[in-house]
Amino acid sequence: MKISKICCIGAGYVGGPTMAVIAKMNPNIQVTIVDINQERIDAWNDKDVSKLPIYEPGLAEIVAETRGKNLYFSTEIDKAIDESEMIFISVNTPTKTYGKGKGMAADLKYVELCARNIADVAKTDKIVVEKSTLPVRTAQAIKSILHNTGSNVKFDILSNPEFLAEGTAIQDLLNPDRVLIGGESEEAIEALANIYGSWVPQDQILRTNVWSSELSKLTANAFLAQRISSINAISELCERTEADVSEVARAIGMDSRIGSKFLNASIGFGGSCFQKDILNLVYIARSYGLNEVADYWEQVIILNDHQKRRFSDNLISTLYNTVSGKKIAMLGWAFKKDTNDTRESAAIYVADHLLSEQANIAVYDPKVPSKKVYVDLNYLQTRSEDENKALVETFDDPYEAVKDAHAIAIMTEWDEFKTYDWKKIFNLMKKPAFIFDGRNILNKDEMTEIGFEYSSIGK
Repeated sequence: MKISKICCIGAGYVGGPTMAVIAKMNPNIQVTIVDINQERIDAWNDKDVSKLPIYEPGLAEIVAETRGKNLYFSTEIDKAIDESEMIFISVNTPTKTYGKGKGMAADLKYVELCARNIADVAKTDKIVVEKSTLPVRTAQAIKSILHNTGSNVKFDILSNPEFLAEGTAIQDLLNPDRVLIGGESEEAIEALANIYGSWVPQDQILRTNVWSSELSKLTANAFLAQRISSINAISELCERTEADVSEVARAIGMDSRIGSKFLNASIGFGGSCFQKDILNLVYIARSYGLNEVADYWEQVIILNDHQKRRFSDNLISTLYNTVSGKKIAMLGWAFKKDTNDTRESAAIYVADHLLSEQANIAVYDPKVPSKKVYVDLNYLQTRSEDENKALVETFDDPYEAVKDAHAIAIMTEWDEFKTYDWKKIFNLMKKPAFIFDGRNILNKDEMTEIGFEYSSIGK
């Protein structure tokens, strides 16, 4: 089946970059990204590509190259569905906040709405591709909705999970370790494989059944998160002994069976996927009565939450057991460097804990807008929006953020933090001046020599 038009429903962190790269690598295919959020679509269409709604190194250049040629952003969802032969579902699948499976299961209402919308609009045969991170057997639900429309339209359902790391998403798309396509129809699988095949070698395009594809995504994220929680567990042991977690990580990372990736001790993992996918895995395991399996994976989340709490507890106890009325400067709000995504960022939860202890928080992040900081804190509903506004101030200049601060907490590993004039920062702060390096990015000896009381993870 020859594909000439693709539609992607959802202009977020997955849909935007993925479709931009597909458009770049397939100039003969028209790619339209649709979303109900007019503000988001307007941002994608902004003439100034530095104002795109998503910051990802390399993305702006690709959008500038393809937009208006074979890449389009629109709110006309029905039109795009009608005209396309292939439709990607790339909408949000957050953890449920209500009803059965609350706090564990994925909320599939947006996926179901997409499927019903496609069923209502489609007049010609379509290939429907699951791109959102979904629980196992979701394709079955989509298939059931699409095949009960009463029309003669044929729908082929494929699972094509994304394996992107935010901050390196464009490179991950251009040079993937593998592309995974799960499905029943060989013709549909090959149609999608041919699109990726314009730049990905065929031996790196894996074809599986739908269920293996869906479960592979959850399992990949669970394994990566497990490595982070494992080294973070060791970091606490290192702090009680004379071991250095960086040296331990380097020693085990040189073992070719283990490898060195995802062994940086920190305040814990964040982002939209790791926690959500593990909770999803836990929920699926429990629903099949596999309680030992569920308990095993849930411990990864428990350890991650413990690490964040431990960081803020240590900060409070070091500042003489009280942060009430004290200014704490938080450098970084994004969950990792090179992205403006703040979902499940450790900074949110550490800030919330410190605010509950009546601290005054100053936030600086080079890419996260001020509004997002307040949205994240208000979402927790720990206190009123007015209280958050009164206790939290955001800054565009890091030196202003740290002025008169009692302590600095480094929450994101932005490279620019290493280049700051730390002597100047020391002089701007209250004394004794404390640094709590949640990402182990600064040199302890250099900071101590300047005069800082320096604390890091696992040392």
